[in-house]
Amino acid sequence: MQHRQIGASDIRIAPIMLGGNVFGWTADEPTSFAVLDAFVAAGFNAIDTADVYSLWVPGHKGGESETVLGNWMAARKNRSRVVLATKVGMLPIGSKPGLSAAQITEAAEASLRRLKSDYIDIYFAHRDHEDTPLEETLEAFAGLVRAGKVRMIGASNYSAPRLSEALKTASTRAIPRYEILQPLYNLYDRTVFEDELAELCLREKVGVVPYYGLAAGYLTGKYRSQDDAAKSPRGAGIVKKYLNPRGERILAALDAVAARLSASPAQVALAWLMAQPAVTAPIASASAPSQVEDLAAAATLKLDAAATALLAEASAP
Repeated sequence: MQHRQIGASDIRIAPIMLGGNVFGWTADEPTSFAVLDAFVAAGFNAIDTADVYSLWVPGHKGGESETVLGNWMAARKNRSRVVLATKVGMLPIGSKPGLSAAQITEAAEASLRRLKSDYIDIYFAHRDHEDTPLEETLEAFAGLVRAGKVRMIGASNYSAPRLSEALKTASTRAIPRYEILQPLYNLYDRTVFEDELAELCLREKVGVVPYYGLAAGYLTGKYRSQDDAAKSPRGAGIVKKYLNPRGERILAALDAVAARLSASPAQVALAWLMAQPAVTAPIASASAPSQVEDLAAAATLKLDAAATALLAEASAP
């Protein structure tokens, strides 16, 4: 499986990144281990998580996903073969979340303990906090890089103007810059990324690993009615956002392409993302080992011109 280099770094990742938001939530630890084993056995190497996963679950405090991943890497003794990304900025440190120097330093140490690791491959600012100067945030990240605790830094949920400003700030101060962006981007959610961010990332050679590559599972085709959505913890959000005429057109196009190419809608949706010029690797979650088969098939699926045109027309914002 061909691996893709992120910017000018020495980090290379397979064309799909595994989302760790389900670990310790909809996938318990034994199931998570099975998913992770299947993922690396299929030739993939990159996993994304965050310190805030899964704070939203009653009784959880955040860090559950990182803990599962740390236990898995310790059990499998495979840390050096995994490209591990985690995020900071949404789990409250003290009374509130944020990207102050103190919060980043404290959060990084907590993540490293849970991950049972001496370093984080890619450390993301989970979302922009405009009340903290970019200089302070970037200098804090730079300190972690100098200490060998972080290999690369990235930004998640940054607007094009703020990402551009962050890149200029890092260049001016001669410190590590955001080498990779994690935006919301999929066949349904196209506007924000395509309007300005895609061009900026291509021009500045910033890698892109979109989250919600399958639109919270909607693009798999398993949520076609309110009754379908009611069976999922994400159901309310799916009904509100995706169950509409445009969403139905996208599913119809995915069904048509999938039938012609002997693939699944999920495979087609991910293949479409991987074919976008700015995208390094989409992030997709799996809550059962069998779902990893879809990811592996998507990584080798090539869409022809007719498929690409049909999907573009159906998903046009």
